[in-house]
Amino acid sequence: MTVPRLTGVELAGHPGLPLLVVGPSLGTSSTALWSRAAGLLGDSFHVVGWDLPGHGGTPVRGPFTVAELATGVLDYAAEVTTARGDGAARFAYAGVSLGGAVGLRLLLDAPDRVRHAALLCTGAKIGEAEGWRERAATVRASGCATMVTGSARRWFGPGFLDRQPDAAAGLLRALVEVDPEGYAQACAALADFDVRDRLADIDGPVLAVAGAHDAVTPPAALERIASGVRDGSLAVLDDVAHLAPAEAPQRVADLLRGALSAAGRAAAPTATTAPTATTGPTVGDVYRAGLAVRRQVLGDAHVEAATAAATSFTADFQELITRYAWGTIWTRPGLARRDRSMITLTALIARGHHEELAMHVRAALRGGLTTDEIKEVILQSAIYCGVPDANTAFRIAQRVLTEEADAEARR
Repeated sequence: MTVPRLTGVELAGHPGLPLLVVGPSLGTSSTALWSRAAGLLGDSFHVVGWDLPGHGGTPVRGPFTVAELATGVLDYAAEVTTARGDGAARFAYAGVSLGGAVGLRLLLDAPDRVRHAALLCTGAKIGEAEGWRERAATVRASGCATMVTGSARRWFGPGFLDRQPDAAAGLLRALVEVDPEGYAQACAALADFDVRDRLADIDGPVLAVAGAHDAVTPPAALERIASGVRDGSLAVLDDVAHLAPAEAPQRVADLLRGALSAAGRAAAPTATTAPTATTGPTVGDVYRAGLAVRRQVLGDAHVEAATAAATSFTADFQELITRYAWGTIWTRPGLARRDRSMITLTALIARGHHEELAMHVRAALRGGLTTDEIKEVILQSAIYCGVPDANTAFRIAQRVLTEEADAEARR
């Protein structure tokens, strides 16, 4: 067994905060990929990142598997927690692509160490073995600069290169600087990685985050993780491809803060207070969790528009519904999110809340309900709520479905 000796970097926060360990994707460093999102999380977590062999400051040794990388991460985390004075404290983890694959191995191999994980733009199996072996051979022969054009196409969502040229250039520059042998060894590790048949063995809470435009690990790959583990949830980010923390740092920070904050509080004592088993979520925790779920269900564009439109007169109401509707009800584990969508559609039809109905038809589609399932909800409502109510609901739903189909055709 070859356990890589991984090096890392402190990205944000301080040792008095709960520990969050973040992992990179192939061809990036934790600094290049995570710095912006980590900076937004520095008020809630002590964020540290590890680097792959040949990436960042980690040296290249012998070949390794994804499981051996996970062991290397545990060794690195143990060094960090010792320096923090935590001993073998549990930590929160977030990883992108190969870093997410490492997160799955951590959850399988060391569930006692990882309290909660966020797995971004990844899969229980990523790509095909032959493709990874061909890429390894190309990089060994010609260097990592040969990967720049293809990576720029795979990594970034529509318009990102124009909107954020400096961030994109930093990531591509980090790719050019990667040691070709380290990159090739990571390709070999991905070629052999496949834990699809072991997802049900994962007990710990998992947030799966997908980029809507990710061709490498599309939303279906993250949905498989979220539905395959015992306690999973899924968020899909619009306008994002494969490097979510760099492409959408604020949205990723919001999601991670909501999903990992409770885990993080239990992971390590703060500078002044040791947490206890009776410690409950704070008002801020409930709000952040609600904001994350609200974004997942309704979409970033809707939430950002509602937030931007808030005035001093309406801001308290926005906070109220975020905390109580989204942070208290929609986060409860008793019903699947798609079931909550069906219940909500029925209630809105019954009460005649037509503007909200259109919004929640879109939310139901985002949450995985099919057109036929939405039709069945409205037909059921015709019997128990009234035919005129269902007639109006069909008209509203048809308009939304047509708009969504037109938008998809333009993409």
